[in-house]
Amino acid sequence: MSGIGLAPLPAGVPQLAPNRRRALCAWALHRCGWRMAGSFPDVGKLVLIAAPHSSWWDGVWGLLLKVALGVDIAFMGKRELFRGPLGWLLRGLGGIPIERSATHGVVEQMVDRFRASPRLWLGIAPEGTRRPVAKWRSGFWHIARAAGVPILPVYFDYPSRTIGIGPLFRPGEDMDADLAALKAFYRPYRGRHHGV
Repeated sequence: MSGIGLAPLPAGVPQLAPNRRRALCAWALHRCGWRMAGSFPDVGKLVLIAAPHSSWWDGVWGLLLKVALGVDIAFMGKRELFRGPLGWLLRGLGGIPIERSATHGVVEQMVDRFRASPRLWLGIAPEGTRRPVAKWRSGFWHIARAAGVPILPVYFDYPSRTIGIGPLFRPGEDMDADLAALKAFYRPYRGRHHGV
């Protein structure tokens, strides 16, 4: 597993039960040239944001890394992805189906999950789509702020084949300033098809 730079997880991180797929996923990432930069914080609850999101491959690499590390990251996805056998697989990997056309109540539902869970890492793509966007969706900020948890920025940099972990970010009073600061963090990194 050291071929992609995997370090042991801190004790506070939500973790998956050990299984044989971890070594296979680490091998697949290494074989495809991916590596990890940075390390996860010893925090039991947070909102993890991943960007730039420019390809469905982001989900593949992210899920491979999640399993290789054994970190239990829940994620929301559009309801359409959860149909048939793929839905069974996504739920097993921590997926939470959401109806994107009716977002009312999603923040409250996620905040309730944080309150009810002793440990929860929730992964969200702030762009909300694979197309280039001028403005991020702010749901992740509202969830983190209302739940009183930090935000952990994670980046995909395709030119260097790196999935990197940024510093913890505590949301403040000014959402626009926070979003601008987070977007500035991502500026050096390029997704498969575009940057942020």
